[in-house]
Amino acid sequence: MVFGRKKEAPAAQDVVDQQVAEAAAIAGKGAPTPKRKAQEAARKRPLVPEDRKASKEAERAAAQEQRLKMRQALDTGDERFLPIRDKGPQKRFARDYVDARFSLGEYLMFGALVFVIVSLVVPSNSSMMIYVLGGFWVMFLAVFVDVFILSRKLRKRLAEKFGEVERGTVWYGSMRSLQFRKLRLPKPLVRRGQYPS
Repeated sequence: MVFGRKKEAPAAQDVVDQQVAEAAAIAGKGAPTPKRKAQEAARKRPLVPEDRKASKEAERAAAQEQRLKMRQALDTGDERFLPIRDKGPQKRFARDYVDARFSLGEYLMFGALVFVIVSLVVPSNSSMMIYVLGGFWVMFLAVFVDVFILSRKLRKRLAEKFGEVERGTVWYGSMRSLQFRKLRLPKPLVRRGQYPS
């Protein structure tokens, strides 16, 4: 006679647990989970590519293509490839608003150039130099007032359209107004007087 414990009938909960486990195994993801060793091997890449020359060429070509796309985006206004400083609907609105208006700041550099040329030609103690210097300061103050008015109007329009003004957008528009219109990047996409809605 063999002494030992009698096997008891499985409890109801054990039967349910086993059935749930079998159902999960059948309805699983359809493939066994790969071993850790196989996963690590699949992720491994050499730190230094085997063909360094080809790798550098490919990298150079990719960078060249990215620069070309960015250059085209600066001409066409394509948001996907614009530099980060020019991306976003608020920056686009600020660009269009500034490009639609006439700004005195566009001609500040020309005024500064005239001042430099005259100061090289005319003696510093002549009365003409005083007038040129005075004219330059008047122009500088007029540009300052123009940029101040622009920034107030731009902030108001951005708040009306977007609710909240992104940090740096008004400054972005103000600095754009100081550039000569034909040299602005991204290039103006609106005519003068064609304000964004």
